Amino acid sequence: MTENKNVKKRNTKGIALRLGTYVIRQWHLFIPAVILTFVSNHLALLGPKYSGAAIDAVTLETGVDFPVVWDNVIKMIICFAGAALLSYLLSIIMVFLSQRIVYIMRKQLFEKLNTLPVGYFDSNATGDIISHLSYDVDTVNTSLSNDLVQVMTSIYTVVGSLVFMWNISRPMILIFVLTVPVSILFTRYRSTKVRPMFRARSKKYGELNGYAEEMLSGSASIRAYGRQDVISGRFDKHNDEAMSAFYNAEYSASLLYPTINLINNVSLSLVAIFGGILYMYSQNGVFLEGSLFFISLGGVAQFVQYSRKFAGPINEFSNILHEFQSAFSAAERVFKVLDEDPEKLDASDAVEMKEVDGLVEIDGVTFGYRPDRTILKNVSVTAKPGQMIAIVGPTGAGKTTIINLLMRFYDPDSGEIRIDGKPSMKIKRNDLRLVFTMVLQDTWLFHGTVFDNIAYGRQGATEEEVKEAARRAKIDGYIESLPDGYNTVLSDDGVNISKGQKQLITIARAFLSDAPMLILDEATSNVDSRTEIQIQEAMNGLMKGRTSFVIAHRLSTIQNADTILVVTGGEISEIGTHEELLKQGGFYSTLYNSQFS
Repeated sequence: MTENKNVKKRNTKGIALRLGTYVIRQWHLFIPAVILTFVSNHLALLGPKYSGAAIDAVTLETGVDFPVVWDNVIKMIICFAGAALLSYLLSIIMVFLSQRIVYIMRKQLFEKLNTLPVGYFDSNATGDIISHLSYDVDTVNTSLSNDLVQVMTSIYTVVGSLVFMWNISRPMILIFVLTVPVSILFTRYRSTKVRPMFRARSKKYGELNGYAEEMLSGSASIRAYGRQDVISGRFDKHNDEAMSAFYNAEYSASLLYPTINLINNVSLSLVAIFGGILYMYSQNGVFLEGSLFFISLGGVAQFVQYSRKFAGPINEFSNILHEFQSAFSAAERVFKVLDEDPEKLDASDAVEMKEVDGLVEIDGVTFGYRPDRTILKNVSVTAKPGQMIAIVGPTGAGKTTIINLLMRFYDPDSGEIRIDGKPSMKIKRNDLRLVFTMVLQDTWLFHGTVFDNIAYGRQGATEEEVKEAARRAKIDGYIESLPDGYNTVLSDDGVNISKGQKQLITIARAFLSDAPMLILDEATSNVDSRTEIQIQEAMNGLMKGRTSFVIAHRLSTIQNADTILVVTGGEISEIGTHEELLKQGGFYSTLYNSQFS
C-alpha cells in the first residue's frame, strides 16, 4: 500500500515537473510574468501598510494629522491601482504563454500519433484518441492560463504577508501556527483521495467521445436497422458513467473549499479578538510602545488585512486544487501517448530500395496480434515478378494480416518476408511501403478538391497526369460532369459522393502512384457489376508487369490470377490456378460454385 502511494506521489511530481519544462521553454514570456507577479503583489502588500499608517494618523491624541492621512491614502491608492494594472498585463501574458504551450503540446501529440504503429490505432478508439487532442489539452490549457498565475501570486502573497505580520506583531502569528498546519494536512489528505477520481473522470470522458464518434460514423446503418433507441440507450449509459465520474470528482473536491474556508474564518476571528485585546492593553499602558505585545489600532487594521491576504491564497489553493487534479489527470493521459513506443526504427544495416523487380517471398511466417492468439501459422508463398497472387478465404482467416505483414504494419513473430531477396526487416520501412500501392475496401478521402485527392498519389503530379489517372480509372466522365469538375470540393471523407465514386477516385490515385507492386483489398467491392468489369479491365492493364496481391470475395475478379491462395484458419489450405483449384473440389470450388450456380 505504501509503495502504491509512493508511485502516485512520484507520478504527480513527475507530471508537474514535465509541465514545468513546457513553461520554462517559453522563458521570454515566463520571466516577464514572474517579474509582474512579484511587482504587482508587492504593491498590493504595501497598500495595507499605508492604510494602517493613515489610521494611526487619525487616532493621534493631538488630533488628526491630515497631511499624513492624505499622503498615506494617496500612496495606498497608487499601490492598489498599480497592482491592478500589472495584474491585467500579467493575465494577458499568461494567455499568450498558455496558448503557446498548448500549441506545442498539441503539435507534439499529433506528430507522435503519426509515428505510432498501426497496432496502437487498432487497440484504441478513435474518439478517445481525439479527446487527447481536444479535451485533455484544453483542460491543461485552462489550468496553465488561470491556476498557474494564482499559484505564483499565492506564494508571494503568503510569504510577503507573513513578513509584514512578523514586523507588526509576532505574538499574533501564533494563531497561524495552530491553524495553518491543520489546513495543509487536510488539503493534502483530500488531494490523495481526489486524484484517482479525476483520472477516472478523464477516462470516462474519453470512452464517451469514442462511443459517440463510432456511432456517428455509422449513422446510416443505425437508421437502416432501426437501432436508434438501442444506440441512444447505450449512449445514455456512457453519459451516465461520465457524469457520475464527474460528480464524484467535483463533489469530493468541493468538500475541501468550505472546510478550509471554515478554518480560515476561525483564524481571522481569533486574529481580530486577540488583536483587540492587545490593543486595549496597549491603550491602558499595560504594554508600552516598543514592547513585544504593544500594538496600535492601525497595526491591528494592518494585521487583519495581511491575515486576510495570508489566509486568502490558502483558501484559493483549496479551491483550485481540484482544477490542478483535473489538469494533472489530463496531462497524464497526454504524456502517456507521448511516451508510447513509436514504430521500431529501421535496422542499423537497413538498405534503401528504389529499383524493384517484384520478387516477393513469404517464408514460414507465423504471426499473432496477441501472444495468446496466433493468426497465421507457418505461411509460405512466392510471388515472381509481375505475377498476380490472389488471396481468398473466410472472414477472419488471416487474409488482411498477410497484407499488413507485407507493408510492415506488423512484423512476423517468426519466419521471414523477402523483397528481391532482401529481408523486409533489412529494408528501410518508408522505402518498402513506397514500392506498394494500396487500394482498400475502406476508402479514405480528405476535405479538398477531387484534383487534390487524386494527386495525393504522387507529389508534384501535373493536371494532365491526374486526368490520365482518372481516365484509366473510368471516373473522368463523372468528374467532368460535376459543376466545378476537378475543382469540386469533397466534404470530409467524401460523404457528398457515392461509395462507388469514392472507390474509383482512390483507384485513380493508385494509377497515379505508379508503384512497382500493388495491393488490392476488395478494391471493387463498392461498385456495380458493370463498373466492376470496367475497373477490372483497367486493373489488368495496371497490374501488367507488376507484382500484385489481390484479396477478393468476388471470384470473378481473380480467375486470371497466376496463383490463388486459399487461407483457412491461418494456414494455406489450397494453392493453384483457378482451373486447378476447381478440379481439387475443395473450399475454393465450393465457394466458386456458390457464387455462380
